[in-house]
Amino acid sequence: MQHNYSYRQSFCRQSFYRSNRGFTLLEALIGFLILSIGMLGIASLQAVSLKAGKSAVYGSVAMMKVEELFESMRVNPTALVAYANAGNGTNNNCTGANVCTPAALAADDVFWWNQNLTAGLPATATTTTTITLTATVPPSSMTNVAITVNWAERNQDAEDADGVARSYTASASICVAVPC
Repeated sequence: MQHNYSYRQSFCRQSFYRSNRGFTLLEALIGFLILSIGMLGIASLQAVSLKAGKSAVYGSVAMMKVEELFESMRVNPTALVAYANAGNGTNNNCTGANVCTPAALAADDVFWWNQNLTAGLPATATTTTTITLTATVPPSSMTNVAITVNWAERNQDAEDADGVARSYTASASICVAVPC
């Protein structure tokens, strides 16, 4: 009787293996499909992350450059009107031994600031800057200055050739007389 039992046991094993033949290959293919879909999701997430990171870099550049111009204005407070009226500025070579008037220094500051700003932001024709002054109200010696930087970032999702408009505005109070 024991002989029949082992014969049945081996017969059952063979029929089990025969009915499951190819099942492991199918499991592997389904697993590979699921893994591929997951990897595609990770790749698209990486692309979105890179796009957001680049946008954040441009915002940081605009913020740092605006703060840089505020510091130049704080060093040369008597020429605040010249900063506001400088447009794109003028290269007056106010470096080293060259002595410039406060207005010429303001135009020189704005020129180099614009050069650095355009180098740090996307290369588009839509990068603009605006410097706005709010007049001092006595007895205060503080003038409010607002600087706005506008630029366009490339948008891969849209067919708009100009891109997505971005803007950064900051304001500061600058002392124009001593004591403040």
